[in-house]
Amino acid sequence: MELNLFISTFALIFVAELPDKTAFATLFLATCHNPFAVFLGAALAFVIQSFVAVAFGSLLSLLPPQMVHITAGILFLVFAVMMWRRKQDDPEDVVCDPQDKAAQFSKSLTTAFMTIFIAEWGDLTQLATATLAAKYNAPLIIFTSATLALWAVTAIGVIIGSRAKNLINPLLLQKTAAIAFGVVGLGMLFK
Repeated sequence: MELNLFISTFALIFVAELPDKTAFATLFLATCHNPFAVFLGAALAFVIQSFVAVAFGSLLSLLPPQMVHITAGILFLVFAVMMWRRKQDDPEDVVCDPQDKAAQFSKSLTTAFMTIFIAEWGDLTQLATATLAAKYNAPLIIFTSATLALWAVTAIGVIIGSRAKNLINPLLLQKTAAIAFGVVGLGMLFK
């Protein structure tokens, strides 16, 4: 019974998250940020979101969806503008200062965390996790399987995003990512 619940929860959350805005967000973030930092930031956000979903069960459905969509939409638009305006580093101008690398890693981690943390509030997978937790009264199994499913989708997005930046012109990729973030942001605002 426990293994079946684990597998069915994992499969449900994995499939639901694949076409989700947060999967695309991690993919695009990995094209212009440190992939490991993006994964860690997103993974941490998903741990918190899964914990909240399990802890509050079906109460999450009471959050005002309009406010969640507006906040997430604005955040995506802000990131779209930042991404569009970001200047490309000339490899000859980059100095390998360990403090700069640490600051960039921290910035990438924070950006990924905030993007996923805000975008995931009231999301289908969070509500599904809350519903499963309320229905089965197996919080540890639901939390673990849902979180691992979200991490798996995040890893796929980060791998694809980090590979894409080596295959495609970085400026084109940056502009495409900015447009994608803008489209998602507008979609969330007018949902």
